[in-house]
Amino acid sequence: MGLLEIVLLLVGIAVGAATGFVLHKIVSAKRLQDARELADRIIEEARKEAQAHKKEVLIQGQDELFNQKRELEREFKEREHELKIRERKLQEQTERLEEKLEKLASKEHEALAVEKDLNKRERKLGQQEEELEHKIAEQDKKLQEISGLTAEEAKARIFSEIEARTRHEAGKMMRVIETEAKETASRSAQKILATAVQRYAGDFVNEQTVTAVSLPSEDMKGRIIGREGRNIRALEAATGVDLIIDDTPETVILSAYSPLRRQIAKMALERLISDGRIHPARIEDIVRKCEQELEVQLREVGEQATFDVGVHGIHPEIIRLLGQLKYRTSFSQNVLQHSMEVASLCGIMAAELGMDEKRAKRAGLLHDIGKAVDHDVEGPHAVIGADLAKKYGESKEIIHAIAAHHEDVPPKSALAVLVQAADSLSGARPGARKELLENYVKRLEDLEGIANSMEGVSKAYAIQAGREIRVLVNSEEVDDDTTYLLCKDISEKIEKNLTYPGQIRVTVIRERRAVGIAK
Repeated sequence: MGLLEIVLLLVGIAVGAATGFVLHKIVSAKRLQDARELADRIIEEARKEAQAHKKEVLIQGQDELFNQKRELEREFKEREHELKIRERKLQEQTERLEEKLEKLASKEHEALAVEKDLNKRERKLGQQEEELEHKIAEQDKKLQEISGLTAEEAKARIFSEIEARTRHEAGKMMRVIETEAKETASRSAQKILATAVQRYAGDFVNEQTVTAVSLPSEDMKGRIIGREGRNIRALEAATGVDLIIDDTPETVILSAYSPLRRQIAKMALERLISDGRIHPARIEDIVRKCEQELEVQLREVGEQATFDVGVHGIHPEIIRLLGQLKYRTSFSQNVLQHSMEVASLCGIMAAELGMDEKRAKRAGLLHDIGKAVDHDVEGPHAVIGADLAKKYGESKEIIHAIAAHHEDVPPKSALAVLVQAADSLSGARPGARKELLENYVKRLEDLEGIANSMEGVSKAYAIQAGREIRVLVNSEEVDDDTTYLLCKDISEKIEKNLTYPGQIRVTVIRERRAVGIAK
């Protein structure tokens, strides 16, 4: 290619570029003009649309204001109507109050008139009362002059005559009632008690608490004491029992207030003697094992007692307490044996009376359950037993029978009286219980002293080992009917002042003797 062609090519390119630039500028100007016109149209349309929206909002606001105004006017009219109704009611109430005030005013005038009339009558009655008192005083004075007695003396004489006559009539009535009651009740009660005693075959031998442990030889005492007394101190500390080792041959005495502790000590000592290994560590181990074994034995004994009596469904804790009664005595009578005996007697008598036999046995078996813990809990054992029975889910009737069997609570059911009778029957049998000679003699003296303190008694004798007292009265001071009152008074005084097992029979004897001499 030559130079000319190159120049022409360059010129063509330059001309094309200039032409494209001019065309591009013209097109750009045209587009800019169109864009400006479009923007103007959009702005104008937006302005028109805003004006229309503004008018629409103004119209809506005017409508809302109109509606609110109309609602307020409606509420105002309703309030105004309500106020008119209230005003009308207040007016009516005011009119009624005015009418009532007028009526009250008229009644007040009437009351004042009545009050004046009553005052007049009261003054008149006062005058009449003074006149009557004056006349009565004159009559009393005349009566005192005629009779020679003052008013107090006459009143006392009348009261004494009425009291004597009333006591005499009461004695007659008591005599008739007691005679009729004894003819029926005594025969029935004796028959039931006799049947119960005949049908129950209980042991009469008293059980003694064993407190002595036999030793195989005298050498064993030294081994029990141990070096410097270590063994005996360890045994006493572990069991809470005092060991008395004296000159008694081949015997060790155990002394403790708690029979359970004494039993544990006896079991542990016998096991240590048979084992031969006696030292403090071994002693503590054996005592702990004996305590566990005794706990098992207590439950077994309690379960056996419930099985023998035929009572079931008793709480396990009460069964354990029944087992503890095996190691508890009352007047040398074993309490568990006594409880089983009372249960059997209750069942027999309940069957005779047509009562629930099982419930009666249950009450009899549990009546002394409080004695298992009465050395740890303060209070009468009957009340303690009732609390235990309530705690472990016994029925209200059983709880009441337990609480009332020693009159700590007045008996209110036939079952409670039945338990009382069976308890007295079991404890009062000959040979069932032992009593200290001093207490026995003192009770006899107190019995005779109570009887001799009564007016009209000439002599009194306690017989039948204190189960009966016979009272001789002066026939000139006490008549036949008064003997019944005197017998009742002596019985009540004995019940109030003395404590005794079973019951005491009071017999009052009155006789008139005529002695003549034929010559």
